Amino acid sequence: MDPARRRSYLKALGIEHYVRRDAPSAAPAERVVATTATAVAAEAAVPRPIEPMPPRAKIPATLPLPVAPAAPPVITAATPIDVPRDWVGLRDRVRDCQHCKLCATRTQTVFGVGVEDAPLLVVGEGPGADEDAQGEPFVGRAGKLLDQMLLSIGRSRSKNTYIANVVKCRPPGNRDPEADEVEACRPYLDRQIELIKPKLIVGLGRTAAQRLLHTDEPLSKLRGPLFEYGPTRTPVFITYHPAYLLRSPREKAKSWQDLKRIHQLLQQHDAG
Repeated sequence: MDPARRRSYLKALGIEHYVRRDAPSAAPAERVVATTATAVAAEAAVPRPIEPMPPRAKIPATLPLPVAPAAPPVITAATPIDVPRDWVGLRDRVRDCQHCKLCATRTQTVFGVGVEDAPLLVVGEGPGADEDAQGEPFVGRAGKLLDQMLLSIGRSRSKNTYIANVVKCRPPGNRDPEADEVEACRPYLDRQIELIKPKLIVGLGRTAAQRLLHTDEPLSKLRGPLFEYGPTRTPVFITYHPAYLLRSPREKAKSWQDLKRIHQLLQQHDAG
């Protein structure tokens, strides 16, 4: 290509210096150098349309707090329960009770069993799986042990003892009854005690002891002394729950001492 024509062509492309590929090796190792400053400057000089910015969202001065999902309603015993004053009405009321969440998981209520004017009332914590299935308190392994314990001091649920629980429905997973569940069943147990008029109440385990005595003291401090229940001042004696004795057989010796004390207290009443 004619050199003058080449220079004119390169100038149009913005190339100011040009070295041929077949230039001698002694020449500087410089290839085609295209300074694009002119082209870049020319491109920058071309005005571009400005795209409109999207409108900003208006942010309130105070953001609303997130709303938590509504919790399912829980039935509580906030209002006093009208409790029947006879055995038939009381049993029916307990059967239909829906004053706490245990009603949703029970098979049936466990009202109580035994002689309705018995001198001895035994109060446990709550029904287990066997009791929930059969509708009677203390029918599982712990119940069999309780029957043997009572028989050793001349007592039984069929002759001279009544057995009930602090709550009338089984807590799921055999957990301890919760405070609101105990409170919902409180009027029922109170009415049972009023109807039975026992000469001695025996509480089995921590939950029953704390419910009967209105205290948060541990079982270790409640077992042994003689307490009084309510306006009738009925004697209350606290001992181990049979289920605990099955787990801790070494404590059966202490339980036997408790049974002898229970027998002594009942004999004193009979003699008086």
